[in-house]
This record gives sequence, structure tokens and C-alpha cells, in this order.
Amino acid sequence: MVDGPIVHAQIEACIDAIIDRVGREITLGLPLGLGKPIHIVNALYRRAQRDRDLKLHIVTAISPLAPKGSSSLESRFLGEFVQRMYGNIPELAYARDVKEGKLPPNVEVSEFFFQAGSFLNNRQQQQNYICTNYTHAVRDLMALDINVIAQLVSPEDSGEAYSLSCNPDLSLDLIPLLREREAAGRSVAIVGEANRQLPYLANDAEVPAHVFDLIYDVKADDYPLFPVPQQAVSPADHLIGFYASALIRDGGTLQVGIGSLGAAVVYSAVMRHKYNDQYQRVYKHLKIDQRFPVVQAWGGYEPFSEGLYGCSEMMVDGFMQLMKAGILTREVFPHTELQNLVNEGRIGTEVSIETLDVLRQAELIDSPLRARDVQWLQQFGIIRDGVAFKGGRLVVNETSLEPDLDNETAREQLASTVLGDRLQGGTVLHGGFYLGPAEFYEALRQLSPEDASRICMTSVNFINHLYDHRFGDQKLKVAQRAESRFINSAMMCTLEGAVVSDGLEDGRVVSGVGGQYNFVAMAHELPRARSILTLRATRNSGGETKSNIVFSYGHCTIPRHLRDIVITEYGIADLRGRSDKDVYLELIRIADSRFQPELLKQAQKAGKVPAAFKLPASWRDNTPESVTAALDSAGESTAFPKFPFGCEFTGEELTLLKALNALKAATQSRKGKLVTVWKALREDPADDAVAPYLKRMGLEAPDKWRDKLDQRLLVHALRKHGP
Repeated sequence: MVDGPIVHAQIEACIDAIIDRVGREITLGLPLGLGKPIHIVNALYRRAQRDRDLKLHIVTAISPLAPKGSSSLESRFLGEFVQRMYGNIPELAYARDVKEGKLPPNVEVSEFFFQAGSFLNNRQQQQNYICTNYTHAVRDLMALDINVIAQLVSPEDSGEAYSLSCNPDLSLDLIPLLREREAAGRSVAIVGEANRQLPYLANDAEVPAHVFDLIYDVKADDYPLFPVPQQAVSPADHLIGFYASALIRDGGTLQVGIGSLGAAVVYSAVMRHKYNDQYQRVYKHLKIDQRFPVVQAWGGYEPFSEGLYGCSEMMVDGFMQLMKAGILTREVFPHTELQNLVNEGRIGTEVSIETLDVLRQAELIDSPLRARDVQWLQQFGIIRDGVAFKGGRLVVNETSLEPDLDNETAREQLASTVLGDRLQGGTVLHGGFYLGPAEFYEALRQLSPEDASRICMTSVNFINHLYDHRFGDQKLKVAQRAESRFINSAMMCTLEGAVVSDGLEDGRVVSGVGGQYNFVAMAHELPRARSILTLRATRNSGGETKSNIVFSYGHCTIPRHLRDIVITEYGIADLRGRSDKDVYLELIRIADSRFQPELLKQAQKAGKVPAAFKLPASWRDNTPESVTAALDSAGESTAFPKFPFGCEFTGEELTLLKALNALKAATQSRKGKLVTVWKALREDPADDAVAPYLKRMGLEAPDKWRDKLDQRLLVHALRKHGP
């Protein structure tokens, strides 16, 4: 291994160097999501397009692309928005060709997690999909014989280190394994692409420059990071998030996923902390204490006075909102015995002479203090950095002190001269990767040095399970992850408690298992931990409303023996350790009332529920109207906004989006299309009320037949579903 990487300023020279190192059969491992080095990947892919003797297998997850419309109206709407959001970001060439079925025969792309729903009807990618837990991805990548890993990195000013920043998740474990493979005589290449737009995060994510063989670094080629727009949070999402937030224990640990349900959980947690009067009005309206006793035993409704610690494979932008709100404040420390003392309340984060007494009682230090004691205490800021240990005494500037905790004079001198102010080296968030809105990336770039030091991007194998890891053993993880709540979203749940999150019963993959199974399993192993799976009670499919709580389904992500807590907008089902009869009834209880009778009938036919059981009247109010009433009980119409953390769309675009979504829903069936077109053609001509929207869509004066029809359809949708 060379002392440092070879830095290239010419992209083709960098590609030549990769091929020179490993040969013409390349299995390329790329990070999940944001950390793909677009210049390197595009250049290597273009080389493979030109040279069919070059074999390229790309193994990755979530290859983000700017959206394209599936209809002429959607394309018109998205054109300006996509240019504004993504116009300065180079597109992943292989990802676009995968989407359009244009990969050359010498290139294969395998992913272990899809952008949700993006490849449902792509046979090639369904066939190439690799089903694996996130924690098994390193193992499976090595089994695929990867010989190149490449990723986006943030350069340190001195050039002596780089931050893996958004994607240390797999790389921190892959790099040592590839070096072992290299030592055994195999050719490998570890490649970085520098980009100064990527926030520089240190701690575990910071690696020395010599980790890399090659770096592509041209400052002029830096590009903005791929943003994921904020998703709208529906009333149902908000109420699901509210129920979940009531299960979060103050002083506990939080994991939460991406998307509108994750945003809803965070928003309600912020409301609970900052606007507790509003929060309690909704809490009391829902009669949570009486209806769902699991909340009293495991959650709460008061502000987070002790704060939360985040431990999540994905650092979503919601964690920045929690930090901003003063909730993400519980620090954990990389020492098991110290962490246990903090958990027990025997020492606090503020340092005093009593801190030393407790550490001595716990046999972590001696008295008089020894050199190793001083070094250890300085690691955690208990003793100041400028203090030296010489000849059995503590030396501060020109002053020499006796390090004897049994000597009253020495204790006074230690307290006034030697001790620090508060514990140092604490972490409020461990994350494996991040992906989110542009404002999220900017917030990371603007973090103060103190706040940045309390975020540790690290290995997903440290985060997602309890096994020993070089960054911390099982005892440490248990100590840090007090009162864990692992909150993840799902698609469907069967009455026996099996959960569907990643695929359909015909075998098609919607997204992937990712880390959901890991967190669910860990919730059953950690003391005082719970897995919380959230799902909307219904979905719209083919113009029909269908229940997401079903009697049975031909695929599951989480098996029924790991059932725990399931939440819909209609309440909380506590399934852990319950009998099948109780589980079936708990889930029927939180289903939409339109589907409860049939679900009960199926459960009774199967013999899982007594034939004499009748639906209680209190269960039969599970309607969209009851959701609206619950949110209205906060007392303010803006208490639960559609975009709680901002929106990338203009007001005009939001109106268009509402109309276009309604139009799409109305035309899903052949009959719906015919009826909608007939109604649109009978609409009065466009007037001043719809003129601004037609202008935004370029349809103010259409001259082609198709464009005229689009104008009529849009006018119809705006008048029916407009502002």
C-alpha cells in the first residue's frame, strides 16, 4: 500500500488507473444513496459503453434520479421544478439507462434496496435484486468478489484526511476486508471523489488519506448534493406520528426512518416538547391513557427534560429538527461503566469533585490518582487538557498539586484548578448514512464545531445490531441504548401480526429489507426497547379504497413471532407476548371501520376469535372524519401543517400538484378516464382564475390537439380540486 493516494485531476486518467490496478473485469461497490461519486461512475460507465470487452458489475442501493413525468401533464409540471432542483447536478448515467432498459450487455447493475416502487415493473432489476439485511451487505459484497469501491468524500483542508461523511455505513467495514484481500495477492482499488459541498463530519467518518489508492479531485467539478424534497404529511400520517410520539420515553433512544410518517413522528415529538398544551389537548381528546395503557407503561406526554439520543442507520433531516428543538440532547459515551453511572444518575454531565468520588467508588480511578487515571479523566473532560502528571503530582502551569481525594486541601485545589466543566466526548446521534432536502445538507455544513463533534457517522454494523464491533461491544451498546424506540413504516399488516414492508406477494420488490428486520429483532433483545411499525389503515388502489390491515398475505418482511407494536391513524396495537386471539382483535380495533366487519368474519371463520364476539361501539368510529376531529382538538387550524418542515414547491405548484394528483386518481381505470375526459371537454373555457396555472404549465394558448385536451383536463381538475 502506498503512503498516500494518487490524486488525479483528469477523469479519464483516473479511470485508466482503476483498470490498470484491477484489470478489465470490475465489480464496483458503490454506497447507498448520496455517496455515489458521479464523475467517476459516469466516466467508468461511458468507458464500458465504448469498450464491450470491459466487464462492469455495479453493486449498490438507491441510485437517485430526478423524477420524470409519466404523462404529458406531469412532464410539463416537473420540467421547471426539476431544473430548479437538479439542474446543476450531473445525472447518474447508468441509473437512467437502467430505468429506460438501455444497459449494454457488458454492464450489470444489482441493488439491495430500491427507491420505493421505482422498479416494480422493471424485469431486469427485479431479477438482479439482491435480498439482504443491511448488516449482511458487507458479507454479500465480498462474496460477489468486489474489487473496486468508490465513493464521494469531503476533503480536509490539509489533504491529510477525508470524511466519508454521508456513507461510512459499509465502507468502514469493507475497506479493511479489501486490504486483507490485497495482502493475499488480489488486486483492489479504493477510490474517492472529492466534493467540498459534502459536509465534513469527523469522528468515525474521518479516515486518513492513505486509506485511498486514488482520488479524483477537481474543485471546479464539485456539484450540489442530490436533494430529496420534503414529502407532504397527510392528516392520517400526522395522527400516526402523534401516537408514536407518545410512546417515546424521555431520556431514551430513538430510531426513525425517512418519509412522511417519519416526519410526522418528529413533528409530534417537537410539539410534545415545545407546545405541550396543544399536545395534551390532542392526547386527552384521544383518551390515550384509557384506550392504550401501553403508553403509560412505556411512553409519556411531558416535554423531554432529559432529552433523547439518536441511534439510526439513516440520519434523516428530522434529527436536525430534534436538535434544533433542544430534544436531541442525551449524550452517550464510549465507555460502558461510565455510561452506566450516567444512566443511573450517579454522575451528571456537569463535573464536580463528587464526580471523582463516584468514579472512585466504582473502581474506575484510584486515590491518589495515577498517570493512567489522569489520562482517562482527560479523555472525558473531567480533568482539563493542560494538566500534566509528573512525579506522582498534578502540574498546572507552575503549580504542583497533590492528587489525593482523601485530603481536604487537595480536594479544594482539584476542584478549583484541575477539573473541567462538563463531560466531553459525548455523542447525541450515531448514524450510518444520510439523504434529505438541500436545507438539511446546509444545516450540516453550518453546524458549530461543538454540535458537529456530537454527531458520529459510523458503521451500520455498529448501529443495527448488538454484536461486538470494533467501535463498541455489546455491553456498551446496551448501556447507551436505554429505552430504545425503533420506529419504522410498513405497507401492510396481517391479523396474525406479520408485517409487509418491502415487497408484494407475487415476488416483486418494492424497496428492500434494509435495516428494518435488524431493528425489530434488536427491540426484542434490548431491555426496555420496543419496535414500533407504523402504517396507514387504508390505501387507494385502482380507484378503490383498500385496507392495509389484511387477514393474510403471501409475503412478509417481519414474521409474526417478532410482532410488537403496530400503529395506524386509529390507534396503537400492543402485540408483544399476546395470544393470537388478542393480537387479531388488537389489529381489527385499529383498522378502518369500513373493513372491520369482514376482518372479524375472516378471523372467526379461522377460529382465531370467538364466534360470539361483537365489534364494540367504540371501535366503529375509525373514520377519516375522526382523524380530522382529533387533529382539530389541538385548537389551531395550523397545528398540523401539510409541510411541517418546509416545502420546495411554490404555492402555485402546490395547487397544481393537488389538481394533478386528483386527476391521476380519477383516471386510473378505463371508465374513469372516459368519464373524466367527457367532463373536461364539457368544461367552460379557461378564465382568469386558472390563467396563472395554465401559464406555469405552458398551456395558456395550446395549438395542438393533445395540448388542447391537456388544457381542458387541467382546467377541469383545477376547478374541482383547486385552491
